[in-house]
Amino acid sequence: MAVHKVTFLPQNVTVEVDDEKYPLADHGKPGSLLDIALAHDVHLEHNCGGSCACTTCHVIVRQGEENLSEMEQDEEDRLDMAEGLTIRSRLGCQAVVRGDVVVEVPK
Repeated sequence: MAVHKVTFLPQNVTVEVDDEKYPLADHGKPGSLLDIALAHDVHLEHNCGGSCACTTCHVIVRQGEENLSEMEQDEEDRLDMAEGLTIRSRLGCQAVVRGDVVVEVPK
């Protein structure tokens, strides 16, 4: 059992998650930022339902990038279309939490 803290900015909401309880909300990959956000009533757009078919769940990792799953090719390809793309951008539906992380949800 591992408990992780996930902070969503600019809402400044921090939630604790137990990785043995994934999936939480059944959207995106189990234990993804989107899965965690939806399970804790944190607003994160997800027009495609978390299937890596859009970029509405785009987030920017501010801390703990090493505590997220590695980016796969389909996520990398999709991110190229995200508005406000940075080198620390991830799709919330694909980035699985494996430790403490702070992410910003762009406006």
